[in-house]
Amino acid sequence: MAYKQPISVLVVIHTPDLKILLLERKGYQDGWQSVTGSREGEELLPDTAHREVFEETGLDTNRYELVDWHYNSEYEIYPVWRHRYAPGVTTNTEHVFNLEVPFELDITLAPDEHTRYRWVEWQVAAEMVFSPSNAEAIRTLAQRS
Repeated sequence: MAYKQPISVLVVIHTPDLKILLLERKGYQDGWQSVTGSREGEELLPDTAHREVFEETGLDTNRYELVDWHYNSEYEIYPVWRHRYAPGVTTNTEHVFNLEVPFELDITLAPDEHTRYRWVEWQVAAEMVFSPSNAEAIRTLAQRS
């Protein structure tokens, strides 16, 4: 198995009225999050965002506006997932994007990654997500809108 790169994207998908799409991680009941995923090879970060959104939701980002915030944060990788990274890697750099869709769309989940999805008000979403950086991105999106 190839190790994951400690460089990832976080894509907050939302409607114009700030309903946020949340995905529940497989094997992590109530582990709600936005679309996330690691860069593969030397792909550009917007390409990582496009790929991850499609893999995790079935949505084609080319139909909507994907916005690169040109912002990143570094966080400690949860111990349960460190085995996916090279020995000694304990932090990840996450780059934030948002994707506005016109309304609450039906999603095709990646069954090996997620078990269900929900569209919720941004305030609720910020409280539901388990990742502090995800919560921060949702709150920031509300301030930017």
